[in-house]
Amino acid sequence: MTKAAPLTRDAYRVFQRLPTRWRDNDAYGHMNNAVFYEYVDTAVNAWIIRSETLIVPHGPVIGLVVASECRFHAALGFPDPVDAGLRVARIGRSSVRYEVGLFRGDATDAAAEAGFTHVYVDAQTRRPVPLPKDFTTALQTLECAAPK
Repeated sequence: MTKAAPLTRDAYRVFQRLPTRWRDNDAYGHMNNAVFYEYVDTAVNAWIIRSETLIVPHGPVIGLVVASECRFHAALGFPDPVDAGLRVARIGRSSVRYEVGLFRGDATDAAAEAGFTHVYVDAQTRRPVPLPKDFTTALQTLECAAPK
């Protein structure tokens, strides 16, 4: 079985630089796998907040994570910053599949590639609701076809 080559920066629509912290490193001197997911969650939710299309965290519609996965290609860790690239792979009626590439600083190849699916629900009933129109419009700016 051959390992797929990491995606490059051009596969993503927007980037956010995130500082690493001393505590992100584990006993082996690199970032713990669970911390990768923290960066993915931060990248997605920071973009949602910046889009100003949903009220986070106390709005009437909230996103719940129903699936996530991560493919690791290279180590990350303090003190190197992480660039999180974001794109949208699929927009459904009430769900969105985000894809996030984590890059060591200005590196060309992703150190990790993550998939992250939110289902948007009514904040009170927790039942799925259609995506708000202005949110869908903002998401469309991040849509891109899966790389070959």
